Amino acid sequence: MATAVREIWPVSIDSSAWKALTASGLGWMFDGYENYALILAMAPAVRQLLPREAANVTFYMGGLLTATLLGWAVGGIVAGVLTDYVGRRRMLMLSICWYAIFAGLTALSWDYWSFFACRLLTGLGLGAEWGPGAAIVAEFWPPSSRGRAAGVLHSSFGIGIFLASGIWELLSAQGPSSWRYMFAIGVLPAFVLLYARRGVQEPALWLTSNRNRRQARHRLEIGNSSELDEELNQFTMTRILSDPGLRRRVGLLLLMSISSVVGWWSGSTWIPQYAAEWTAKTGQAVLLSPSLTASLFGVGAIAGYIALGFLADMVGRKPVIWLYYLGALILSLSLFLLANTRSALLILAAANGFFASGQFSWMTIYLPELFPTRVRGSAMSLVFDTSRGIAALGPLAAGWLISSSGGIGRAAAIMSLVYLIGMAVTPFAGPETKGEPLPS
Repeated sequence: MATAVREIWPVSIDSSAWKALTASGLGWMFDGYENYALILAMAPAVRQLLPREAANVTFYMGGLLTATLLGWAVGGIVAGVLTDYVGRRRMLMLSICWYAIFAGLTALSWDYWSFFACRLLTGLGLGAEWGPGAAIVAEFWPPSSRGRAAGVLHSSFGIGIFLASGIWELLSAQGPSSWRYMFAIGVLPAFVLLYARRGVQEPALWLTSNRNRRQARHRLEIGNSSELDEELNQFTMTRILSDPGLRRRVGLLLLMSISSVVGWWSGSTWIPQYAAEWTAKTGQAVLLSPSLTASLFGVGAIAGYIALGFLADMVGRKPVIWLYYLGALILSLSLFLLANTRSALLILAAANGFFASGQFSWMTIYLPELFPTRVRGSAMSLVFDTSRGIAALGPLAAGWLISSSGGIGRAAAIMSLVYLIGMAVTPFAGPETKGEPLPS
C-alpha cells in the first residue's frame, strides 16, 4: 500500500496542501452539481414558468445558460483580482457563501425572469470559486505532483455532475415542481465554509507576495521607491495588459479557453436533451433517460479530469491538452452524427465526458504555472472567465440552431467544431511547465 501511494504522490505532502485540496474540491464539486442541476432541470422549469412558450423552450433554455455564463464571467474576473489582494482563502469562502445563497433562492422563482435573475447571480458565485481554489492548490502542492492534485481538484466538478444526475433521477418523478427541490439542495455548500474557516491557511507564496506589495506601497508613499516598487504596486490587470509578453500569452490562452468553454456549453450540455430527443424519434421501447445519459457523461468526466492530471505530470502539459481537444472533436461528431443505437449513444456519452469535460483540467493545471504570484489570480480568471463572457452567446446560438434545424444533433455537431481552435493554438500558447516551480 505504501509503495502504491509513493507512486501516485512521489513526494511527501503536508496537511496544509491536503486541506486546501479538500476545501477547494468540495466547493468545486458543488459548482459541478449546480451547473448540471440547471442543465437537467431547466426544461421542466421553463415549461412550468412559461406554459405558453412550449414551441420556444430551447431558446429560453439557452437564455438561462447564457445568464449563468455571464454571471460566471463577471464574478470570476472580479474574484480573480480580489484573490490577489485579499487572499485565496478569503475569496474561496466568500464565493461559496454567495452561490449557496442564490442557488437556494432559485428554488423560489415565481416566473421565468426571476429564475433568470437567480441564475445570473448564482453564476457570479460559481465563477468566483474556481480562481482562488485553483490558485491555493497550485501554491501548496510541489511541482512533481501539482498536475495530479489539480486533476483531482477538477474531478470534483465531475463528481458534482454525477451527483446532480443521480439526484435528478430520484427527484424528476416528484411532479412538476421537482426542479425546485434540485435547486434547494444548492444551499448545502454553505457547510464547506465551516471547514475552510478552520482548516485552510493562506499559501506562503501569496503571503510573501502580499507583504512585498505592501512594503512597495509604503516606499512609494514616503518617496523612497524604485522601478520595481512601482511595478509591484501596479494594479494587477493593468500590469497584465501593459506587459507585451503577458498580454500575448493571455490572448492565446483565451482562445484555448474559448474552445473548451464553447464546445462544452454549446455542445456537450445538450447531450441529456439529445438522448430524450433520440428516444422519441426512434421510438425505442427502452427509455434512454437524460439522467442515465448524464450519469455516464459524469463518470467519463471524472475519469478524464484525473487522467489529464496524471498524464500532464508524466508526459507534459501541452501534448496532453492537444490530444484532449482532438478526442473531444472526434467524440462529439461521432455522438451527434453517427450514434444510431442506444448502447452506442451511452458509450459515446461517457467518452465525450472524458474528453470534452475532462479537458477543463488543463486550466487548473497549466494556468497557475504561467503567471507570477502577484497577478496569478487575476490572470487565471481573466483567461478562464472572460471566455465565459465571450462564449455566452454560444448556448443562444445553439438554441436557435436547434429550433431552426428541428433537432439537437446537427446543431451540437456544428458547435463542436470549435475544438479545432484549441488544437491550432495549443502549441504556441506558452512554455512547457512540467516539473517546474511556480513563477514567484
